Amino acid sequence: MIFRETELPGVFVIEPELHEDQRGFFAPHLVSARVHRTRARSAPCAVLGLVQPAPRHPARHALPGAPPTAKRSSFAASGGAIWDVALDLRPASPTFRQHIGLELTADNRMALYIPQGLAHGFQTLEDDTEVLYQMSEFYAPEVARGIRFDDPAFAISWPLEPFMLTRDRTYPDFAARSA
Repeated sequence: MIFRETELPGVFVIEPELHEDQRGFFAPHLVSARVHRTRARSAPCAVLGLVQPAPRHPARHALPGAPPTAKRSSFAASGGAIWDVALDLRPASPTFRQHIGLELTADNRMALYIPQGLAHGFQTLEDDTEVLYQMSEFYAPEVARGIRFDDPAFAISWPLEPFMLTRDRTYPDFAARSA
């Protein structure tokens, strides 16, 4: 696997190295030892899941887990395509309140590794998209929080018209929360 650190410290784009022969190919998704060597902090995988969102419904979960949680995670599109966003919410980080976005597809087979302290959200770009994810901790609804896709503090651009649940639309602006 090839790990490319992004402009957000600790966030990596993971590109698979395919091991191919006449039967097809094998490509590891995430290997703890390699993550450790790239300065990303590895954690045991508590959850390995698959999500199949409704057709082209963007801003899935409105950047779930924000403000910062103790989770480390990785995301990849195992079918279709997503626009994946990582948002730095670590107050001491030089990239605090900055974000990156990139397209993850079944064809490019890339994954995004997101360390503790960042928020995450994605938007499906194609019908029948499936998202493979790994998280270091189990989902805890009592601490789940979110950020609206259109929060003015971050100016995140989404490729498609956003869709959100009513619950997600009630999240306050980040500036109001921080005051």
